[in-house]
Amino acid sequence: MKVLLLGSGGREHAIAWKIAQSSILDELFIAPGNAGTKKHGKNIDISVTDFEGIKNFVLQQHIDMVVVGPEEPLVLGIYDFFVNDPQLKNVAVIGPSQEGAQLEGSKDFAKAFMTRHNIPTAKYGTFNADTVADGLRFLDNMKGPYVLKADGLAAGKGVLILEDLDEAKKELQEMLLEEKFGKASAKVVIEQFLDGIELSVFAITDGESFKLLPEAKDYKRIGEGDTGLNTGGMGAISPVPFADAAFMDKVLNRVVIPTIKGLKQEKITYNGFVFFGLINVKGDPYVIEYNCRMGDPETEVVMPRLKSDILDLFEGVATHTLSERDIQFHDKTAATVMMVAGGYPGTYEKGKTIYGLNSITDSIVFHAGTLADGPSVLSNGGRVLAVTSYGKNLQSALERSYDSISKITFEDANYRKDIGKDVLEY
Repeated sequence: MKVLLLGSGGREHAIAWKIAQSSILDELFIAPGNAGTKKHGKNIDISVTDFEGIKNFVLQQHIDMVVVGPEEPLVLGIYDFFVNDPQLKNVAVIGPSQEGAQLEGSKDFAKAFMTRHNIPTAKYGTFNADTVADGLRFLDNMKGPYVLKADGLAAGKGVLILEDLDEAKKELQEMLLEEKFGKASAKVVIEQFLDGIELSVFAITDGESFKLLPEAKDYKRIGEGDTGLNTGGMGAISPVPFADAAFMDKVLNRVVIPTIKGLKQEKITYNGFVFFGLINVKGDPYVIEYNCRMGDPETEVVMPRLKSDILDLFEGVATHTLSERDIQFHDKTAATVMMVAGGYPGTYEKGKTIYGLNSITDSIVFHAGTLADGPSVLSNGGRVLAVTSYGKNLQSALERSYDSISKITFEDANYRKDIGKDVLEY
């Protein structure tokens, strides 16, 4: 099978690493890829949103399957682009239709979907520029903290959690009237704050059946003790110690099954990953958000724990025979710690030479934002590397990752030293 994987981050490096192990792979291409992905296939300089460029490449190379890593091409309708093109319609696309991708592309769409299918989530209201006054009244009737979410894609920056009512009102007006997050905040969802501990659950579906992947917990804040600004993710662990069999049974029956059934019932085409961003509130799962793709950096711990051939699962999705496929996991723990550029998630510099990558033997180093410059590897993003290790338990996996990080250097590198510590008590 000839496969084209779209994307250039740590998620895509982890997926490329896993696809490259498949017994049914003939050739893997990654567009645009990074300095890490080129070890597993051939990087191709095409943007993930250049649908015509992707089409030309797919036809030239006789690609059998396109695996979509990031959300943007899905929300822009790459699945529909393939299905509606006579030359492309027989190429398998792993990713939902444009309508299915609205689960991530529109917070309001997702909340309304959950309401229709009785999926537990925080109480909410949706407002636009014409209904700002209603939004302000809605805030008056709530208790803090106040959660404001831009409806559309805002590159992980569109969610505000505010303690002060006056500040929440000011931010709501800036989002709706002054386009604080551009078109993404043309609509704003205000929702009840849920207090609990978060985790990520992933399913892969062919629209009929689904398989659950290993769950994970990621760490979004830049500072230790979950302080400071939100990032794309500073580390992740899998499995999640508090997600025991009883809790996961609730997740399955209250969240996952109603979601897959709801998509089918509403005739929404969905062939790919569903990410459930959950919060455990006193032992009960609530959905904070859906994503229409795998999470990052969670993919960097989920893929290493997946024992099964991922291309076999993808083939099951493409042929609607997923129910016949086997899924197995390694019972080891995996922990990943992100090395990021100094200044991230604010302003940071790129182009820093990375040293020590070849000395790592106890961990897998997934590249998140890198560029190959001849034999050298340079930083090319805010999140630069994800250092993932296995262990017999969480403590040993984390120790290995931190030991490996001590051998890798680039100017102004930063990382959190407390990944996983909050759940070690479980």
